[in-house]
Amino acid sequence: MRVYPTQNIRNVVLVGQSGAGKTTLAEALLVLAGAVTRAGKVGDGTSVLCHEPEEVRRGISLSLALAPFEWTTPDGSTYKINLIDSPGYADFVGEVDAALSVADLAVFVVSAVEGVEVQTELLWRRAAELRMPRMVFVNKEDKDRADFSSVLEQLRATLGSGFAPLEIPLGESGGLHGVVDLLDEEALEYESTGAHHVGSLPTDVVDAEHHHHDALIEDIVAGDDGQLERYLSGDMPSVVELKRTLAREVLECAEYPVLLGSALTGVGIDRLADFICELGPAPCDRPVEVSAGDGTALVNADPGGPPLAYVFKTIADPFVGQLSVFKVLSGKIAADDHLTNSRSGTSERLHTLFMLRGKDQSQLTEVVAGDLAAVAKLASTRLGDTLAPKGLPVRVIAPQRAIPQYGVAIVPRSQADDDKLVSSLDRLRAEDPALMVDRVEETRQTVLRGVGDTHVTVAIERLARKFGVAVDTEDVRVAYRETVIGRADAVGKVKKQSGGHGQFAVVNIRVAPLPRGAGFDFRNAIVGGTIPKQFIPAVEKGIEETMSIGGVHGFPVVDVQAECFDGKFHAVDSNEMAFKTAASQAFKDAMIAAGVAVLEPISLLRVTVPTSHEGDVMSDITSRRGKVHGTDSAGRGQHEVVALVPTSELGRYAIDLRSMTGGRGHFTVQHDHYDVLPQHLIAKAKASLPK
Repeated sequence: MRVYPTQNIRNVVLVGQSGAGKTTLAEALLVLAGAVTRAGKVGDGTSVLCHEPEEVRRGISLSLALAPFEWTTPDGSTYKINLIDSPGYADFVGEVDAALSVADLAVFVVSAVEGVEVQTELLWRRAAELRMPRMVFVNKEDKDRADFSSVLEQLRATLGSGFAPLEIPLGESGGLHGVVDLLDEEALEYESTGAHHVGSLPTDVVDAEHHHHDALIEDIVAGDDGQLERYLSGDMPSVVELKRTLAREVLECAEYPVLLGSALTGVGIDRLADFICELGPAPCDRPVEVSAGDGTALVNADPGGPPLAYVFKTIADPFVGQLSVFKVLSGKIAADDHLTNSRSGTSERLHTLFMLRGKDQSQLTEVVAGDLAAVAKLASTRLGDTLAPKGLPVRVIAPQRAIPQYGVAIVPRSQADDDKLVSSLDRLRAEDPALMVDRVEETRQTVLRGVGDTHVTVAIERLARKFGVAVDTEDVRVAYRETVIGRADAVGKVKKQSGGHGQFAVVNIRVAPLPRGAGFDFRNAIVGGTIPKQFIPAVEKGIEETMSIGGVHGFPVVDVQAECFDGKFHAVDSNEMAFKTAASQAFKDAMIAAGVAVLEPISLLRVTVPTSHEGDVMSDITSRRGKVHGTDSAGRGQHEVVALVPTSELGRYAIDLRSMTGGRGHFTVQHDHYDVLPQHLIAKAKASLPK
């Protein structure tokens, strides 16, 4: 593929609900453009874009994939379209965020049968926050129950105004045979090859065509005062002028063209590619914000500017090592160029450049501003890094990342797996920053967290396949603690004589509760030298070690005051070890005498849900022993519910909330404080202690 000028590059991401046909549409575009010879299928492993075993097994996309191809528009101009196919399953929204960070246009793929679904709504809001230009392709128009008019109404009712249909279908469901071009007012009849020819308008669509045509023209000219004035005076702008105005309105996120067709039959596919080129913005139309020093600056996609690249994806390739996929934000980058990592300060040599199409790679000699490419074996560059000339330490402002909220504890199956676990998890996270690894010393677990259960399951499968590390899973243990609830005294004694020096120590300890979060307070109240000063630190250390090992129920002890007020020693047989042991025994006995409470962690939960689900969510929180502290409007017909909930009740909340709200709810959770665990739940808590 030749090098294209920046103004002839289009970076486009396909987004939408899983099952809408994004990957099938991408394959259809590749075939029509001549980039591949036949369209593959995800389910049988022949897809160019979804080829990993985890994707084939599930029949869905799990990672973003690049699908560049060349396209010539009806006016003879040739473009390079960097198509990015993104997952539609909610657990893999991190991949969508990465794609949106480098795309200049988002094409929302909506099923003509199912209509606007949950993930489409959520991603539309995300794209709106990013001020991302958008277009809609209504797919599956050839399927039974396809209804373009209904989908158009749904788009407007659910997502707002600005939707401008450029086509209406000729036939529908099994009778789909073409589209009506509403700008040129022509019927386009499609052949089995995906090509079309102009035909006459069928009489049964003439009235509908005129209605939609007039509404479309009015929508377009309303955004241009000059054209609006001409239109109102009876001077109709040309189609070329209307497209130019519509392209500007797409860039400004004022209008969202709506196209239709079928990725399986080829109807409308060429028109989608045409409009991506004609209406979609070029990289030079959308400057990128970067941090520079104490402020920010906008970087234009200028081929004559300094070379600047942003890494938005990393891939562990079994043959070439780590591939860093990047967008050139400015200048030109050639093979063997040296750039500096703005985060680490490391100089990186971009030895071999690649164009990626799915898993296929072809070498490049140069990449211009606005284009996407990959480079192998960068020493210290990770996802989200910026590569810049030495002395120009600018960094791209990273997009918001998905929050990992579902976790499982992972246990290596063998010593060999254990030896490789840490490094392999680091490499896995380099590919997918939406994963998080916690090594929790208190519960002695390694916890792998992701956006949802499927996300974590896929990560574990990839850990085994890519890095040869097999793990089993178990529930995440809750970090219970215990404390005393009263005051009590106890004495600890160590008296051992075995010939020669023995061991002797007597320690009197008084315990009392402290306020929540106060920790540990040790007081030396010895008078008269009943315990020499040099042994007092051993007494304190013996108590601290006992607290960390576990109290009456086996949980770490907190919020306790321990006072050493008396004791005895022997001039020959007393030593530090004896006093540590005696202090530990006295502390344990004092705890039993004072009475013990088990403490459980309480989390602050904030749940944002549609108003219609607010009651269900509040009832569910109550069933989890939670206390709702308040609700507030979150805009767009949503409410935020704030509650304090025992952490042990939230292990599956990411899954349960999705089920409860149909995927429309989201939440954040953070530790707030510890509180007393009800007596009847102590046995269950003790069962979670590590064996």
